Amino acid sequence: MPSPVSLVLITLVLLATTGMLGWFGYEDVVTALRFSGRLTGAVLVAVAFTTLLGAVAAADHWLSRKYQYSGVIALIGSFAATLTNLLVWAEILKNGDYWYYKVVFGLLTVGSAWAAFTVFRTLDEIPAPKRVAATLVVTTVIAVANFGYQNLYQPTQRETLPVVRLDVGKSMQNRGGKSFSVPVDIQIENRGDAAFYVLGTEFHAMAEQVGMSRKDRSIRDWRDDVESWKDFRAYNPVSRREMHQRGQLVSAQPWMPYGHWIYAKDTFSARVVVQLPKKTKYDQLTFYAGVHLTRKDLSSVEHLKPSGNSWEKKPRVAAWVKDQKDFSSLAYKSRIRENNAIDARTRKPRYITVYWQFGQHGVNVFETINARGDKDESQESVENRYGVRQVDTGPVATTLWDVKAQR
Repeated sequence: MPSPVSLVLITLVLLATTGMLGWFGYEDVVTALRFSGRLTGAVLVAVAFTTLLGAVAAADHWLSRKYQYSGVIALIGSFAATLTNLLVWAEILKNGDYWYYKVVFGLLTVGSAWAAFTVFRTLDEIPAPKRVAATLVVTTVIAVANFGYQNLYQPTQRETLPVVRLDVGKSMQNRGGKSFSVPVDIQIENRGDAAFYVLGTEFHAMAEQVGMSRKDRSIRDWRDDVESWKDFRAYNPVSRREMHQRGQLVSAQPWMPYGHWIYAKDTFSARVVVQLPKKTKYDQLTFYAGVHLTRKDLSSVEHLKPSGNSWEKKPRVAAWVKDQKDFSSLAYKSRIRENNAIDARTRKPRYITVYWQFGQHGVNVFETINARGDKDESQESVENRYGVRQVDTGPVATTLWDVKAQR
């Protein structure tokens, strides 16, 4: 008969496993953002219950042996604890930040493996060995299948992004005939099953002078135009007959409040009106619209709120923003939470900062995610881990010649 010390250690390992897995599992069941997270939570709760039974069975197996199958139950509980602790430990080693969680689950993995081996050695015989083997196999399959579903299958699923439409209405003269208006309807439609949180939207209109050549220009002139447009942010067609001047910004604004939700199968519509003087020198208007989002099933964004600007010497704005020359921007910040309890507890809190950079073409919206004092997450992590998405539409061009010809 093994020493009482072994019983104490096995009981402590199984009870500690019960507490940790039960804590993570309950939080996942209640707070996880994806179905896979809720499923993982349910599995962790079931394993925690199994390890608790294993601890009770180990005490009976060591002390009184009143129940014939207590040794087998202790073996199953310690085996389930070993396998689950190992998978959770692997997840923490991959994504976790806090060293003490890595140490705790490393010790629990080793301890539960030792407990399973020790209990196995105390068994004179295994009643119904085929059933016990089947139980161990089923436990392994459930744990591995759940891990594979969450970490391998779901990230490879085809994603459906919202669609942004931009429709230009008929230009109309304003009262007095000295100006005219161009209505632009913008609509975002979420055809997928995931909801999206709006980080920021941007609309801008560029006005251009477009002359026409009676014949094809020389290849040299055409190539000069191509070279002049190659680094230009706004798209402009370059043909052998059209002669485009560089566009100038005539209108820019958000078209949807940040912090708004676009739920599954939901739509949102807005109308923007661009006004120009009747005697404008421009021949064409080109419109662009974009939206920056986060997937609700990959991260949870709290309320975005202003956190400063680049021209004030305040510590709330990142140092690299202050160091940029001619970088005028507003910053909005929020806590961004992980989509499952394991990562939420074992990783440092992350914060998302949305920058609105003002320039010659309206506003360029971009995001950074980091923990306090740490460097920014990679773009891959921002997109794949936290679900930040950008959807753009445009250019949509309309001519102004018919409006300018009206009397």
